Parts: sequence; C-alpha cells; structure tokens
Amino acid sequence: MSEPGTVLLTGPTRNLGRHAVLAMATRPRGRRPDLLLVGRAGNDLTAVAEEARARGARVHEIGCDLSSLGDVRAAATTVRDLLAAGTVRPLRALVANAGTMSSDTRRASRDGYELTFAVNHLAHAQLIGDLLDSFTAPARIVLLGSNTYHANVWRRLLHVPAAEWADPLELARPAPADAEPGMAASGVAYSNAKLAILYYAHELQRRAGEGIGVSVFEPGWMPGTALGRGAPAAFRAISRAVGRVPGVSTPRRSGPLLAAVALDDGWAQLRDGAFVVKSRVVDVDPVAHDRDRERRLWEGTVELLERAGAPRPPVRRVSRP
Repeated sequence: MSEPGTVLLTGPTRNLGRHAVLAMATRPRGRRPDLLLVGRAGNDLTAVAEEARARGARVHEIGCDLSSLGDVRAAATTVRDLLAAGTVRPLRALVANAGTMSSDTRRASRDGYELTFAVNHLAHAQLIGDLLDSFTAPARIVLLGSNTYHANVWRRLLHVPAAEWADPLELARPAPADAEPGMAASGVAYSNAKLAILYYAHELQRRAGEGIGVSVFEPGWMPGTALGRGAPAAFRAISRAVGRVPGVSTPRRSGPLLAAVALDDGWAQLRDGAFVVKSRVVDVDPVAHDRDRERRLWEGTVELLERAGAPRPPVRRVSRP
C-alpha cells in the first residue's frame, strides 16, 4: 500500500495478532502504518503496544471486550474521534483478527448471544458497520477465516466438525441449559462462525463499494495457540507437540503474512471475499458461495445488532483522498 495510513487490528495481544502487529511496526518508516489496537484492556494490550512503539510505530490502544457490543460501539466512537482530530492518519485497513472458540455453547456474550458467534462474527460486523464511512480509499478489510467450515479427509481424521448451517438467529442462540457440553458442539459452532465470515465477506463487498476491497485470510492450522484453550488437556498437549513439527503454521510465521495482506501492494487487487491461505489465493468450497444465505446473514445480523441496541450499519460512504 503506497500510503499505509492507519491500520486497525482486533485481537492484537497474542499469537497471530501480536506477530502481525510487530511485523507492521517493524516496516521501514515510509511503509509503516499508524496502529489502532483494539483488544481487552490490561497488561497484555499495553505490552504489545509498547513493543510496537519500540519499533518506531505510532500506536493507540483501545480497550474493548469484543463479547460486548456496547464496548464495540464505544471503540468505534473512539476511532472516529481519533480520525476526526487528525491524531492518526486516514484509515486504510481494518484487520478483524480476534476470535474465540467457546468450550461450552451454552455460554452467552454480554448481549445474550452464543459466545463463539458473537465474538467471531457479530462483534466485527458491528465494528465494520460503524466505521464503514470512515475509511479513505483505497482501503482494505481483512477478515480472519478458517478452512474448518467444510470437511475433508484430514479434518475427518482429526475429528474436526464441519459447519452445520442454520438461520443466523438460530446460530446466535446459546444452547439450552440442559444441553450436553462438548468439543463436538463447540467445533460445529466455530465452523459455523467461520462459514458466516465467508458469507459476510461476500455480502459486505457488494455493499462497501469500489473503494474498499474485502478479503479473508486463513493463517493455516496453528496448534497450541490460545484459541483452543477450552479443549481437553490431552488435545492441547497433542496440539503443542504437532506445533513443533517443521513446516507447521505458527503465529510467528503467519503473522507477517497477515500484515502483508493488509498492507502490501501485491495484494491490492483482493476483493469479493478472496480467500487467502497464508500466501496464496485459493478457491473456497462451493458451500461458501450462496447468495440467499449471504443476504439472510446480513439481514439477520442487522436484526441481532439492533436487538442489542445498535443502529443499523451504513451501506457505503467511503472517503477519497
């Protein structure tokens, strides 16, 4: 990106997000963006911000619990205020990196929505909707995806469940109190959230206009990261062991690749929810393209955000230099 401007990144404190932040902060001065780091307030957020500043970046920390849509709306207001005051350069990229996989689908966000769906999809839909008229073109929105949305031979061997799509209002509903918790249900919820991200990316591109390119980044399976902290101890131990195998994806390897997709001129053509697996664009499974599901997800998302007290997201207003 010839003028890096400002990059907003959620989930910056650990693993993939942290390494993406440090890769951006380490860039040469003329290619180094200002950074808005949106994550849970505390020592971890302060630490990564200080690391980035030590590398020469101009950084603003924005404390935000992504399981609360009220917190997300407040974070968006802070971003708009920083931009309006000229405290940071124009907003050129938003990286929706934060994610979680709840170990219990009965758990609800602060707004009453199933936690995995709330953090992975609804929080970012709220943030992007609130900021869609704050970008300066050319701009990029990069969502964090995963191949778990569909089954293949390796995922079946590893017992990784594929998505089981349902109406978004149903996906947002926590499991009943008498439901049996387990990794199978948690895995389906996670895969559903990642399929939702692909559907959302396609519909968002239709509504964002020509000035913003929307893409989805898959960092590769990174065993042993905090994402699976709710998994059984034996599964986590196996994941850590696999993570030491040469060539397996790690946050240290994939973080700079995510930074490149957000910033490098070589990725400027990405649009329409293009699916980037580490460093190459790949075709998604046919189930990930469905205009009816995409429209319904958008409508359902608007309804869920409105129930939580959020205004309808703007359709498009992109600033141009």
